[in-house]
Amino acid sequence: MTDVVLRRTSGTLGLAGVGIAGYLTYVHYAGLHPVCGISHGCETVQTSSYASLLGIPVALLGLITYVLILVSLGMRGERPLLGGYALTSIAFAFSVYLTYREVFTIHAICSWCVSSAIVFTLLTIVGTLRVLRVDVEAPVGATVS
Repeated sequence: MTDVVLRRTSGTLGLAGVGIAGYLTYVHYAGLHPVCGISHGCETVQTSSYASLLGIPVALLGLITYVLILVSLGMRGERPLLGGYALTSIAFAFSVYLTYREVFTIHAICSWCVSSAIVFTLLTIVGTLRVLRVDVEAPVGATVS
């Protein structure tokens, strides 16, 4: 896979993340109940003490993170690549923590939150491939430039 394909994949994932986090941010500030689908725990999770960090809704933090990742994808060079990767990795780790809290502390699952965690996981995988400059189509033993 070329960097262009990986960048486009990250862009698509980032846009999906903006949609998810944007919806949850809107729901928060509009004072609505999120549509939850099969899990029926979204409202419980969204109103828990873990739904904000230092008074800022986690959904808004996610939205900002997704936008910054998309901005980094539009820039060239090593710094934006590493900056975007750092954001993605931190967001992935935070998503793991929040998923842990959903399951073991809140005892409710938010399908939107799980979707965002999956997006951050995939962004971290794609970002790792980009940072390591791995050519996943290269035959074993081939050199990667």
